[in-house]
Amino acid sequence: MENIITHSTALEALTKPILGWREWATLPELKLSDIKAKIDTGARSSALHAFAIEPYKKNGQQWVMFAIHPIQHDVTTIVECHAQIKDRRIVSDSGGHKQKRYVIETPLILGTHLLKAEVTLTNRDSMLFRLLIGRTAMSNRFLIDPNASFVQGNPNQDH
Repeated sequence: MENIITHSTALEALTKPILGWREWATLPELKLSDIKAKIDTGARSSALHAFAIEPYKKNGQQWVMFAIHPIQHDVTTIVECHAQIKDRRIVSDSGGHKQKRYVIETPLILGTHLLKAEVTLTNRDSMLFRLLIGRTAMSNRFLIDPNASFVQGNPNQDH
């Protein structure tokens, strides 16, 4: 069946908030704020930069500890994070390479919008953005303007 745009779907689209191709993100449960995120409609899943990934048990549940360099071009700043493991999945990266990754679920804030996002953990040291937000996390809630950046605001300038 074709994807037909009707009057009601056009009106619905006009009420959705807009994201640029990159936005500032906050992951409050991981104590990570002001992370530059790439909005990637070509990626199904979201990915967070992580290294020194160590699974462990806490109260009989599977958790993971990982470290992150939260700031682009800065490998000296390190934040230690802990999250409950939701799953472990095979994920293909943009180059088609398959990797088994831990999956966590965490709140994600873009501007004033709060989402619950599944995020895979992977080393993104060679990538420009520490966080990639894929289609599943956005779940038909936003319109993407590929010519715009930081439409939802810069948290450093809003205070």
